[in-house]
Amino acid sequence: MSAWTIRDFHSQDVEGILALWQSLRESDVAPVYDLSEVLASCEKDHAVVAVQGEQVIGAAVARAAHDQGWIVFLATVPSFRGRGIGTMLLAAVENRMVAHGLNKLSALMPETQTRVEAFTNRGFVVKKNLRYFERRIPVQRAERGALDELGGRVLPRDLWDRVAGMTAEKELLERRLVLPLAEPELAEEFGVVPPRAVVLFGPPGTGKTTFAKAIASRLEWPFVEVFPSRLAGEPGGLAGALRQTFLEIAELEHVVVFIDEVEEIASRRSGEPPSPMQGVTNELLKIIPAFRDQPGRLLVCATNFIRSLDSAFLRHGRFDYVIPIGLPDEAARSAMWNRFIPAHVVAEIDVQALVGASAGFSPADIEFAARSASQRALEKAMADGAPLTGRRGPVTENYLETIGETTATVSDAVAESFLDDIAALART
Repeated sequence: MSAWTIRDFHSQDVEGILALWQSLRESDVAPVYDLSEVLASCEKDHAVVAVQGEQVIGAAVARAAHDQGWIVFLATVPSFRGRGIGTMLLAAVENRMVAHGLNKLSALMPETQTRVEAFTNRGFVVKKNLRYFERRIPVQRAERGALDELGGRVLPRDLWDRVAGMTAEKELLERRLVLPLAEPELAEEFGVVPPRAVVLFGPPGTGKTTFAKAIASRLEWPFVEVFPSRLAGEPGGLAGALRQTFLEIAELEHVVVFIDEVEEIASRRSGEPPSPMQGVTNELLKIIPAFRDQPGRLLVCATNFIRSLDSAFLRHGRFDYVIPIGLPDEAARSAMWNRFIPAHVVAEIDVQALVGASAGFSPADIEFAARSASQRALEKAMADGAPLTGRRGPVTENYLETIGETTATVSDAVAESFLDDIAALART
C-alpha cells in the first residue's frame, strides 16, 4: 500500500471531508462546528488533507481571529487512526497559520471524544473548568440587506413573556404554531406538518398585532410587516408591488410575515365589472400557495372583520388555522393591570376592583386607562405642591376614575358577533 502525504485542501476534496464528517457522526462524537462552517473554512481559511493515492484519509481545518487560532475540524478515517496522521495534520495547518502572528491555537472538543493524542502530541494543554457557550444569530449577514430593504427587524427575545394574561391564547399558539416551527425534526417524527399561514381574527384592540410580534420573538425569526397602503403607490400597482415584496421575502431563510387588516386586500369578490381590488385579491391568492412551499416561514394575517374576507381566502390549504383572539377574561385583566401599575404601589392598589370595573375592556383599553391614571396622578401631585419625596404614585381611585371615563372599544353587539364568528369560522 502506498504511503500517505499531506497537502493543502483542494475543491475536489469536499467529498472526502463529507466522508470524514460522517465517520465522526457514526462514532457518536458530534462535531462542535456545523458541517457548513467546516466547508466554509475549507474554502476561505486554512485546511490541509492527508491523502493516500486519491483517497482523503484525514483533514485538519482551522481559522484565525485576530491573534487567536481555532481548530474547526480534525479527523482521520477509522482504519488509519493511531498512525500519527492527526498530529502531522495539526502541525501542517499550524505552519500555514504562522503568518497571522497568532499567540494561541485552541480547539473545542466534545466531552465524549476520547482520541485526543494528536492534540497532546502537539503540545496542546487541556483546560479545566471551562464551559462552552453558543448562540445562533437569527439573521445571517447575507440576509441583512434583504431584511433592511423590506423594513423588517429582529424583535426582542422577551416579547412572548411580556404578553400579560391571555393564557389560553398563548397556550394555543404555543402548541399549534411555535412548537412545530421551532422543532421541525420532532414534528416530522410525529407526522406533523409545520404551519405556514394563519389568520388571527377578533375585535379591535385585542392584541392580534402583539401576538404576531410575540410569535416572531418566540421563534427568534425576523419580523416583516407588509403594509398594503404603502405598496399601493408603487409604479406597478398594489398587485405587482405585493408580488415583488414576497419575492424579496423568499430570500430570507426564516421569517414571520404579518399583514394587518387583511380584509382591505382580500375582501369578498363581487360585482360586474370586477373592481380593481379583485385583481389584488387574486394576486394574494396566488402568492400564498407559493409562500407555503418554502420551509422556515409563517404568514400571519389579522382581521377585525373576518366575515368580509373572500371565501376562497380562508379555504383549507391556504391557512392552517383561523384563530380567534377575544377580550381578556378576569385572569387576563388582572395580569394586565399588575403589569401596567407601577411595581412600588401595586400592593396598595385594589386590583380586583379594577378587574371588575374593566369588564369588556380590550388590552388596549386597559393600557390606555392605566397610562391615563398615572398621568393624572402625576399632574395632581404637581398641582398640589406636595414634596415629591418617598414612594408616590397612583391610587385605586385614580384608576377607577379613568376606567369610568374610558369608552370600551368593543361594544356588546360586536362582542356577541365575535362569538358567532368563532362558531362559524374558527379553525383551531
